[in-house]
Amino acid sequence: MSLGGGGGGGGGQMQEMAAQLEELEQTREALEAEVQGLQGEKRDIDDAVEALEELESGSTVQVPLGGGAYVRAEVQDIDEITITLGSDYAAERDSDGAIETLESKRDTLDDRIEELRSDIAELESESDELEQRMEQARAQQMQQLQQGE
Repeated sequence: MSLGGGGGGGGGQMQEMAAQLEELEQTREALEAEVQGLQGEKRDIDDAVEALEELESGSTVQVPLGGGAYVRAEVQDIDEITITLGSDYAAERDSDGAIETLESKRDTLDDRIEELRSDIAELESESDELEQRMEQARAQQMQQLQQGE
């Protein structure tokens, strides 16, 4: 699809609108990627909450060491859980406190996802409006070309 060029002085305007449309699309894609990342974090939190609800002292677990390596370990005390709080801070919590902290993190992620989805909807609306303006400008250019013949 050719945007711009053609007859008259509307080509520059069409190119400008096409560039704006491309920028809106790139921004929308970046926001959608951020939503996907946050949804992944939410899944991790859900998995952690589920594990904490099921684990007991004395349970055997696989502890990730990194690089795809795991070691089998026994949970000595389920009420001694270290949980990250953000900005390189961590705190020790009992099981219920850890679940509460994780659920709070999940709520914060939900709020951020909702904000991003709202931003995405606004971008899509702007894109639709811009596409309509481009279509009108294209039709006007075609009409001017036909009249000039």
